[in-house]
Amino acid sequence: MKLKLTLFSAFALIYFSHQAQEFTEQDTLRGSITPERAWWDLTFYDLYVDVDADEKFISGSNIIRYKVLEPHQKLQVDLQPPMKIEKVTQNGKSLNVVSNGNAHFVELIEKHNKGDENEIKVHFSGKPKEAVRAPWDGGFSWKKDKNGKHFIATSNQGLGASVWWPNKDHMYDEVDSMNIRIKAPKGLMDVSNGQLIKVDENSNTYHWSVVNPINNYGVNINIGDYVHFEETFEGEKGDLQMDYYVFSYNLEKAKEHFKDAPKMMKAFEHWFGPYPFYEDGFKLVEVPYLGMEHQSSVTYGNQYKKGYLGRDLSGTGWGLKFDFIIIHEAGHEWFANNITYKDIADMWVHEGFTAYSENIFIDYYHGKEAAADYVIGTRANIQNDKPIIGPYGVNQRGSGDMYYKGANMLHTIRYLIGDDEKWRQILRGLNKEFYHKTVTTEEIENYLTEHSGLDLSKVFDQYLRTTKIPVLEYQITHNGFRYRYNNVVDGFEMPLKIKVGNKELELKPTAQWAEMKVNNEKISNLEVDRNYYVESKKWN
Repeated sequence: MKLKLTLFSAFALIYFSHQAQEFTEQDTLRGSITPERAWWDLTFYDLYVDVDADEKFISGSNIIRYKVLEPHQKLQVDLQPPMKIEKVTQNGKSLNVVSNGNAHFVELIEKHNKGDENEIKVHFSGKPKEAVRAPWDGGFSWKKDKNGKHFIATSNQGLGASVWWPNKDHMYDEVDSMNIRIKAPKGLMDVSNGQLIKVDENSNTYHWSVVNPINNYGVNINIGDYVHFEETFEGEKGDLQMDYYVFSYNLEKAKEHFKDAPKMMKAFEHWFGPYPFYEDGFKLVEVPYLGMEHQSSVTYGNQYKKGYLGRDLSGTGWGLKFDFIIIHEAGHEWFANNITYKDIADMWVHEGFTAYSENIFIDYYHGKEAAADYVIGTRANIQNDKPIIGPYGVNQRGSGDMYYKGANMLHTIRYLIGDDEKWRQILRGLNKEFYHKTVTTEEIENYLTEHSGLDLSKVFDQYLRTTKIPVLEYQITHNGFRYRYNNVVDGFEMPLKIKVGNKELELKPTAQWAEMKVNNEKISNLEVDRNYYVESKKWN
């Protein structure tokens, strides 16, 4: 791997509600690049899981292959209780494991030299945490379908993939490729990531192969009495296989409803560039929860309704023109699965851009003004409770405002640039520059600043690192108006378009009062262009 050193208002409050807290040793072991992680580069997983649905029990093994960056004799593997590591072997020899909560330190026997490639095999078993309210509370979902058959799925963003399988559970180091072998209950099918290689009918084991880098939380198990249909999308990189796995009693609904999937692919390839995982295909898989962005295996549970479970999160009507889960979760294939945060503190890179993708989808099919209506309508969901960026190194997210505050910041930047084709090329360029890479906020900021030709540093500081929304204060004078920014970070000088009477003007406000004369125009009010996420206040 190249180490490059939902819903909202109520949804965001539920998903991201946590109080200020003291961070523990376990937070650091999970959220930081510990010495026992830093010395090795993850290259390959071979994951095998035997799923016992009746007992809600799983067992299996994971071969972890790695390259030595610096000599070291202790390696950190993550697995959360009540799951247990049964044993770890290397080249046929059992290794000692010292456990500290969720982190397990494997003591290696063989000497490791820089450049060496080696592997360990971790055997594990247990009853994994059961998701109470998936996907916001992660783990295994053990459900039944309408026919009383087992219906099983995993979801574990934030909580971590180590809630059910042993891995290097930190986002900075994605595995280059992996095999996934799932032994499902008899008569049921497993759908996981990548391409289906074969099915061992004697054991009912499904073999999947992922040839592209994949983040840990994107790996999933979906087991059910599925039926399958497919289509081919003629995309920018050729023919893309698009597969759909649903229940037989939902098949006709799915065939109609999933027409949003190729529409999504067409719009997002236009705006973001080629789908990043042609070799692994694209799947929509029915699950017993709302949905999640599992790479090349996007999960779906929006009840075959438009909007978000039949609701328009923008309040404008445009949100009912598409199935929210298909568009949003598939948008993550570009922002989350292609471009992946190194630290969950920068989760806005996933969610801000993907919430913005909803707006881009509308733009492609219904026009720029409709898209603006939608994204501006979502401002009603913004809480401004805390900064979008969270604390680093402790596996802690920022505010749930990362969704629609992030989207509105990007919408504002689009209008600051003022050239839609240039903006499109920037979005496509991001996905090319950071193709299959993990990133920091700073890398994204620097790219947008460099390629826009604008100094956006204070814009990012304002919207990502504070809860303050800029306020344009203005005062009407006898021959014009005075104006300034308030509630802004030091040095914030973002240009702004306004309308006074019948005149459209461009300002470059600062925190200091400035004055503009308007000849032959009687002014009673001033209107800020709605496309800028800025509030206004009139002084009497």
